[in-house]
Amino acid sequence: MSNKIIWQKGSSNPDNSANFDQIVHWWDSLTAQEVSFAQRLIPDNLNIEEIDWQEQRFDATFLVKSSQIRGITLYWQKVGEENEHNLTPDKLELDVDQQELYIYPQSQQQVVIRVKIPQVKYQLIEVNNPKIAANMLGKDCLLLLQDDQKQVEVKIKLSPEKLTQLLESLTKN
Repeated sequence: MSNKIIWQKGSSNPDNSANFDQIVHWWDSLTAQEVSFAQRLIPDNLNIEEIDWQEQRFDATFLVKSSQIRGITLYWQKVGEENEHNLTPDKLELDVDQQELYIYPQSQQQVVIRVKIPQVKYQLIEVNNPKIAANMLGKDCLLLLQDDQKQVEVKIKLSPEKLTQLLESLTKN
């Protein structure tokens, strides 16, 4: 279950103001970060969980030059552009776990905009039965894995704590 913070214009929710402050802090933190912007129509049943957020033609990923909220309006500039963009929301929904802000604009009631900080994508390197070499480098351990078939070499430097963690996890199984 995601940790969501919701702000709604004109809401009587006692947490509305505190929620807005948290969203302001998150929005301000976007300066100098890469974000993706995607705009979708809200389904007739109003369930945004059904929206397909797979990348589409007009989605944009860019580096934010500056981001701020003045009043309730969200402002941002893209790196390399001088013009400032803005949106005035009717509702904001921040998914803290996924680092996504859903903006429901006042001007387009049938639209939701998702601003997302892209998640780290790890590259998987699979080696099967590699050659293994290990040496101590002072307090640290240097582990070398080589796969001749794929011509891949992986060098891993482990602190004493990480080496202990590795050994413990290997002996648990």
